[in-house]
Amino acid sequence: MKKFSFLFASLFLLAACGPAAGGGASGGGNKVEGDTIKIGMNMELSGDVSAYGNAEKEGITLAVEEINEAGGVLGKKLELIEKDNKSENGEATSVAANLTAKDKVVAVVGPATSGATKATIPNMTKAAVPVITPSGTDDSITVVNDKVQEYIFRACFQDTFQGVILANFAQDNLKAKNVVIIGDNSSDYAIGLTKSFKDTFKGKIAKEETFTAGDKDFQAILTKIKDLDYDAIYIPGYYAEAGLIIKQAREMGIDKPILGADGFGDEKLVEIAGAKNVSEVYYTGHFSEKAPATDKVTPFVEAFKKKYDKQPSAFNALGYDSVYMLKQAMEDKDSADSKDITAGLASLKDFVGVTGKMTMDKDHNPEKSAVVLGLTEGKETSADAVNP
Repeated sequence: MKKFSFLFASLFLLAACGPAAGGGASGGGNKVEGDTIKIGMNMELSGDVSAYGNAEKEGITLAVEEINEAGGVLGKKLELIEKDNKSENGEATSVAANLTAKDKVVAVVGPATSGATKATIPNMTKAAVPVITPSGTDDSITVVNDKVQEYIFRACFQDTFQGVILANFAQDNLKAKNVVIIGDNSSDYAIGLTKSFKDTFKGKIAKEETFTAGDKDFQAILTKIKDLDYDAIYIPGYYAEAGLIIKQAREMGIDKPILGADGFGDEKLVEIAGAKNVSEVYYTGHFSEKAPATDKVTPFVEAFKKKYDKQPSAFNALGYDSVYMLKQAMEDKDSADSKDITAGLASLKDFVGVTGKMTMDKDHNPEKSAVVLGLTEGKETSADAVNP
């Protein structure tokens, strides 16, 4: 498998975030009460991006069950408090407040998406309770206006990293000199991915078109690009629109390679596009059985198949790793109180997860490897490991 490396600089996107009133860093967060360690799950279990949330819930649930069967953490069982944010940022904000103030959880996993995660920052900061987003990749989740968010962490790599990977993959692996971009202009996730790609790609952007989340008909955009001179199409966006773009492009006879980020990493992409149309499609992934990042991959895959009778996805793996990151932080600090978990996550080092071996950097982003996955007729047929 071809490997390539590169240097990249962190991109700090400006984002609005309300000031932390009340508890904040001095409030101390929640403490363990009773016979269990309560952790919250703030996930997109219904609504537009529920495929991500439900996939992560499966991984989270498996991890909690495994940990409890093995004796729990620090002599106590984990108690998972599940809540649905309905794929709505406002609801995610309410869920964060409810989990921390009413349920008194000591830590939260989720939301899955960048916008929803950013919406929870003021409430999580006010409560002084740490949160891990398994898949919120927007750079400005953990750093806002050059200030590191004390209680916010992630298990995934960020958008800057993905954009650089994909630009280099287009140049080095696909030998692309001219690229068309079709991006979601309504998503911080997609906007960040577009900027990072354009900043890195040394070739020419032959055409840049945009769409809005929820769009269904891409015929006009595809007609504009059909006869242009280009070598690949880059689609920064989520599976719902990307699947339709792939389907409609292939049906129009556009057979160029298509690149995307981790938003492609759900089986619904193939369902929407139709397996026969999903060839020469490449995307950044957090996990692959073809390129196992650690020796944890095989036992995870076996356990997941046994429980759910299906192959695990990257989002399953990220949810799973998030819970084990919390476990490691608790054990490192010999405490399951919020303030100690926060400190444990900030100093997490050489954690061996399914999605890679990771150390948390000063900006609360894990330093870890990634994989560029290739699909042929909807099936994963290649995996190129990428190290930072």
